[in-house]
Amino acid sequence: MFALLLALLFAGFVIVVTMCSYKLGKTKTENPRLAALIGLLVAFLPPLALIYLAILLFKDDVAIV
Repeated sequence: MFALLLALLFAGFVIVVTMCSYKLGKTKTENPRLAALIGLLVAFLPPLALIYLAILLFKDDVAIV
């Protein structure tokens, strides 16, 4: 039972990190899909995922012309 709960929490964390990466990638990068893919890959290492989200958060917005 505990293993199932842990697996569900981890899956939820991966989904949340990927969605946040995509949302931040839309305004902070020129390629939000690549930002989401990188977010998905680093979500399997939670400390790196949080560092990646912080980097995206503090990055300047991309000027879309």
